[in-house]
Amino acid sequence: MNQKKFHMPTAYTILFLLLILVAAATWIIPAGSYDYVDGVPVAGTYHTVEQNPQGVGDVLKAAFSGFYDAVDVCIFILMVGGFLGVVMKTGAVDAGVGNVIRLLGGREKWLIPILMLLFGLGGTTYGMWEETMAFYPLLIPVFLAAGYDAVVGISVILLGAGAGVIASTVNPFATGIAAGFAGVSLGEGIVLRLLEWVAFEAAAIWFVMAYAAKVKKNPSKSVVGVGAGKIQVSMDQQVPFTAKRKVIMALFTLTFLIMVYAVVPFDEMGLSLPALGWWFPELSALFLVAGVVIGLIDRMSEEELVETYVAGCADLLGVAFIIGISRGITVLMNDGAITDTVLHWGEQALSGAGAISFTLLVFALYLPLTILIPSSSGLATLSIPIVAPLGKFAGVGGDLVVTAFQSASGLVNIITPTAAVVMGALALGHVPYDRWVKYVWKLILWFLLLALAFLVAGVLLG
Repeated sequence: MNQKKFHMPTAYTILFLLLILVAAATWIIPAGSYDYVDGVPVAGTYHTVEQNPQGVGDVLKAAFSGFYDAVDVCIFILMVGGFLGVVMKTGAVDAGVGNVIRLLGGREKWLIPILMLLFGLGGTTYGMWEETMAFYPLLIPVFLAAGYDAVVGISVILLGAGAGVIASTVNPFATGIAAGFAGVSLGEGIVLRLLEWVAFEAAAIWFVMAYAAKVKKNPSKSVVGVGAGKIQVSMDQQVPFTAKRKVIMALFTLTFLIMVYAVVPFDEMGLSLPALGWWFPELSALFLVAGVVIGLIDRMSEEELVETYVAGCADLLGVAFIIGISRGITVLMNDGAITDTVLHWGEQALSGAGAISFTLLVFALYLPLTILIPSSSGLATLSIPIVAPLGKFAGVGGDLVVTAFQSASGLVNIITPTAAVVMGALALGHVPYDRWVKYVWKLILWFLLLALAFLVAGVLLG
């Protein structure tokens, strides 16, 4: 009798199972709340409230509520899809990728450290994370054409930026918010975080390059199989890189450069460059306009341009749904009034600990909290006002609390299924979640040990 082989569920099924688990938790975990002042919880004010368990109807609505909550990100993803659909129709990407591979002439491996350093710089300086979604459809075909698998393309972006986010130096969206609530400046603890960034980024680059070399030498070593990916480039049928396609690729590149510049908060980082302060609505408009301009340059008809753009949006609709569903987990926790209870348990666990024990417990506390609340800025706002004051009794400075928070948050967010970027990136590359875990778990373990070592060093040298 043939036994059916187990297949890992899709990202949607995994997220819906998590929604059910969180809803079940609202029936077991006592409901509670802190007192809030201007949206910030006040330490020591936790109290129980009326239980509000979430039922079947709440689970079904949570995904839609999450979608409403993340509508700006979802629309941005769809606009990127439409933009890429138009650019792909012109043949410029195929021609450009083919030209890049020919120019590299067997030196494609150096794209890995160069690009990972760039994404790492974005991650450590301004928390480049959700914005990376625009780069996966661009870079996955490059690495596929170079003879690697989709995992390498995903890793260059996700692990490059992720290592930077773990060791955020001046990231205003996580470190800056956390430092403000901890009562310390953004500059306090920056030396430790800089050393962290060097160590984490170096480990990530070495890990990805070693895997890429193994796959290039022996494709059977791939965790998913060479060629697995949504967008593929065939080097057997090379597309000519005409003058028109060169102009399109120049505009294509310029669009991404504008996106990166527009979201960097230069003013909050103490730099004199003018900050545009754009976020997802403005970025969505940028990709819409860029897609239309490129379509006109390619002399598409009005009907062809619209149909191509809409079809491109449809290609990334699944990723937008994943982002919405993942946000639904936080919605259920808040509606079930268990978020503050979980935080209160952490507050009790931290009380009375010594300096090293306290720091490591803070790190340990944020590991499960990040799974439940993947937003680093949201988690900082919710928890740092509670956790940071406890550090004073343990002799731990606010800067070390911030470092422990961001290290745990960044670490979890490169593997947790509740992180929309992780599940979205894997969906774009057609990489099953279990294959990603199988591939990345060793690096996660190294990151964990590095983070603990840096935190203990921070206590001893503080």
